[in-house]
Amino acid sequence: MKTLRFLLPVAALIGAIPMTAQEMQPMPKSAKMNMAMGGRISPHDIFSKVIDGNRVTIIYGRPYSKDPKTGEIRKIWGALVPFDHWWRLGSDEATTIISQKDIVIGGINVPAGAHTLYLLPASDGSAKLIVNNELGQWGLQYDETKDVGRVDTTKSDLAQQLNEFTMAIDKNPSGGGLLSLSWETTKYSVAFTVVK
Repeated sequence: MKTLRFLLPVAALIGAIPMTAQEMQPMPKSAKMNMAMGGRISPHDIFSKVIDGNRVTIIYGRPYSKDPKTGEIRKIWGALVPFDHWWRLGSDEATTIISQKDIVIGGINVPAGAHTLYLLPASDGSAKLIVNNELGQWGLQYDETKDVGRVDTTKSDLAQQLNEFTMAIDKNPSGGGLLSLSWETTKYSVAFTVVK
């Protein structure tokens, strides 16, 4: 019952997002075949957190380090997720962030509503979070001209290896919120505030 009470407002938020047929990108044939042959390989998650009176929701795919075909553990950063190339922050469709109010993510003004998130990891270990206005596209499609902006993330090491890609929103001790993404032995995070 709790899950249903949570999902209904999320469904209403998603349904309220204006989207025309021209804004929707067609799903690649390989992705359609994957879904037709039993669905996605990776599990998907929807979570939200209220920060300073504003609900922020994330919808994303959660791939594993373990290869779904061979069972072998894959190298993530610099291999499965290549350096110096944008990444969809998960699996399948591009990761979606929905905010009820305007927020500022690491200096980027992000209007209320839905946007997509990408990550641009670099070989020096740094990474930029990309906020983009395009919605509904498969995660292997990315239009740089629709970027809201890019912001540096803070990198930290995890104490234990994390097998499944995980995103989180937490309260920032210095105010506002903290968006983080963790996988393998690396965590990237960026602070955000709610526009009053």
